[in-house]
Amino acid sequence: MNLHQRPDALTECDREPIHHIAAIQSFGGMIVADAEGRTAHVSANVGQLLGLGALPATGTPLTAFLAPAALDAIHRALAGLPGDDTLERRFGLDLTGSGTLFDCAVHVACGLSVIEFEPHARNDFADHVSMIVPVIAQLEGAPSLGPLCDTAVRLVRQMTGYDRVMIYRFHPDESGEVIAEDRDAGLEPFKGLRYPAADIPQQARELFRRNRFRIIADMDAEAVPVIPALGPEETPLDLSMSMLRAHSKMHLAYMRNMQVGASLAIAIVRHDRLWGMISCHHRTARLPPYSLRTVAELLSQTFSLMLDRILVAQAEALRERARQLNDRLLLRLAGGVSLADSLPMIEELLRGTIQHDGISLFADGEYRASGAAPEEAEFRLVAPLLASTLGGATHSTTRLADQIPEAAAFSARAAGALVLPLSRGTRDSLVLWRRPLERVVTWAGDPAKAAAGPGELLQPRASFAAWQETVRGRSADWSPEECEVAARLRRTLIEVILRMSEDLTRERARAAQQQDLLIAELNHRVRNILGLIRALVSQSQAEALSVPGFAAIIGGRIAALAAAHDNITAKNWGPASLARLIEAELAPYCGTERARFRLTGDDVLVAPEAYTILALVVHELATNSAKYGSLSSRAGRVEVTLARTAFGDLALRWRESGGPPVTAPTRHGFGSTIITRSIPHDLHGEADVRYKLAGVEAEFLVPARYLALPEAGSSRLPAPDPMRADRLPPDAPARVLVVEDSIIIALDTEENLKRLGVSEVRLESSVTGALAAIAGDPPDFAIIDFNLGGESSEPIAEALRAAGVRFVLATGYAEGAGQFERLGAEAVLRKPYGMTEIERLLVGA
Repeated sequence: MNLHQRPDALTECDREPIHHIAAIQSFGGMIVADAEGRTAHVSANVGQLLGLGALPATGTPLTAFLAPAALDAIHRALAGLPGDDTLERRFGLDLTGSGTLFDCAVHVACGLSVIEFEPHARNDFADHVSMIVPVIAQLEGAPSLGPLCDTAVRLVRQMTGYDRVMIYRFHPDESGEVIAEDRDAGLEPFKGLRYPAADIPQQARELFRRNRFRIIADMDAEAVPVIPALGPEETPLDLSMSMLRAHSKMHLAYMRNMQVGASLAIAIVRHDRLWGMISCHHRTARLPPYSLRTVAELLSQTFSLMLDRILVAQAEALRERARQLNDRLLLRLAGGVSLADSLPMIEELLRGTIQHDGISLFADGEYRASGAAPEEAEFRLVAPLLASTLGGATHSTTRLADQIPEAAAFSARAAGALVLPLSRGTRDSLVLWRRPLERVVTWAGDPAKAAAGPGELLQPRASFAAWQETVRGRSADWSPEECEVAARLRRTLIEVILRMSEDLTRERARAAQQQDLLIAELNHRVRNILGLIRALVSQSQAEALSVPGFAAIIGGRIAALAAAHDNITAKNWGPASLARLIEAELAPYCGTERARFRLTGDDVLVAPEAYTILALVVHELATNSAKYGSLSSRAGRVEVTLARTAFGDLALRWRESGGPPVTAPTRHGFGSTIITRSIPHDLHGEADVRYKLAGVEAEFLVPARYLALPEAGSSRLPAPDPMRADRLPPDAPARVLVVEDSIIIALDTEENLKRLGVSEVRLESSVTGALAAIAGDPPDFAIIDFNLGGESSEPIAEALRAAGVRFVLATGYAEGAGQFERLGAEAVLRKPYGMTEIERLLVGA
């Protein structure tokens, strides 16, 4: 339960400048240098730690007492800082050239270079480094939040040897709760205890968000002063990012009251917000070596990544559940039933999704209610205040009477409310209610004793024994997940209301007009594609010497068009990556020998009208190279360069080398015509192909109007895996079911499967036939057309999933991958597909 904090606060502690403390802990030393490399501040123990005769005075050059090699390493570390609030570590530096090694951390604060150091654990350093991989592996295996936290506290305690290691999570009211613990058997358990928000002041929370690692080696050790305490302009040294920063007296008293002699804390930050803490306590002084603390910090970073992965997966599952709820609700309300009359159906759909004891719906002046809800007269008193007091968005509370006093009249029946306003400026709303509960919250000590009154000095709590607070008149908390589902439900209900208004007619008219435009555009594009394919078939006949040869030529060209079409439809018929196109075309010929192909220059996005032209040109260049040029020899290579000219045009250069000697062709076939004439004819660009003895050279110029710059941060996409040259492995599927309503596609798929070595292929064209085949003799693998005429293939997918048969879904649509994954498909097979795509699937199966 998230309790509202009391209005009093730790005013003294919140104002304490803990980052301007002008002192460090005694287990290390600090040197602060200005931009000229002269000392601006030093800790009082620098001379002793470094074995110097005297403490370096302010203004002393670092070169006067630091060894050149160490100083050079420090300068490189400072130069490598990636940004603000970051530090660089260097282990095992001989700072003075005396042979004594130190571990160092460097950062920049207010223009000054801060160098912190402590003795190096020479004998244990390698062991500490070797922990990294097994530690990360154990965290990666955690399936959910509970096991992840339990594993993390166990690993941290094993590594560092502290008496107690805890993870506590912050609630929305900033109080913390211990959710995982690993401790010495002699200590009382803290798991399940709550800590008031005041236990961690606001400036300490901000410091933890920036500097996520904090160690106190000995609560009883005297702090070492920083000399001088103030800079030239009487400004204090900012120790926000310091690993050695001394602790405040307030925190020291707090930890002593807990009987803690040493501590280590690692912040858990998610989306730049403090999610929780990994907190380590020891009854006596303890200082793990810096290298070991670095491993623990890396563990916490890995923990944060695993935590984010788990929470994102939970959020995705929630969004899917909310989407299904909304889809069902829209479907049920599509009949035009009034919203007020739909309350029983809404409650039925919400059951099992958001736990509630009652529900109220106020729409168009009508009030309907069910369960533990206010009477109509009671609700009409609070209805005008819901939007004006709580705002226009979804709002949750465990006691509505705290915001709307009129709600106290029915708070004994319905205390907590999840309010969904349905229109702006009116009283229309849907409210889910929860009964009041009597709960017991267990705090780590009385939270009231953690605060001081106005003008009083703060005294940290002396008791951390479990202290129980009985809370009455409040409902159970509404979880963030429930609030998210409610917000989605609100959007759906508002959409329903809009559909029932006069705006619906105009919206339908606009939708019909848009649909007509889309159909006309689709018809135009389909006609263009069919015309292009017909021309390819006609012009390719003269090049083929046999029927299989003709099939190979035309199949390759159509596949190139299909790949280009996939790329531009994936971008909603927008500009697509040319680098991806080139790599995809050359990958089947270069295989795993990536040195045979080099693509240099900056990627460009090419408009759809030019993309298919370039796809055919690159395909023909690659095919010719594989047949006659450099790619026909194992020593051959192809280099493609992309560059923008001064006018913004694209210069594409193709160079082949290492292949057999080249002679100019005596006749020009259709493929050569595509290479030399398509770009000048269709794009008004330029093409120049030279048949040199050492290899073919070609240069193309594509006008700037067909080009666009890639998005910031985008990178060249990897080429697809090359097609296997050998036959299928022994464990490949032997019996494959093909469900396809087009006999031509089905027969072509059957022939390709048998060529690949599949012994038995069964063809079915309907859901009934496919279900009978699965029930009679289940296959090893299945290829299913997603749309079977007027039938859906979902029943087939369910039957295959129940039988444990792996399958893929074939489709010509560029979207819907998420839906296919929901059906259990291992992959999506994009149409048109051929032997190469089928072989990749079977090898992976």
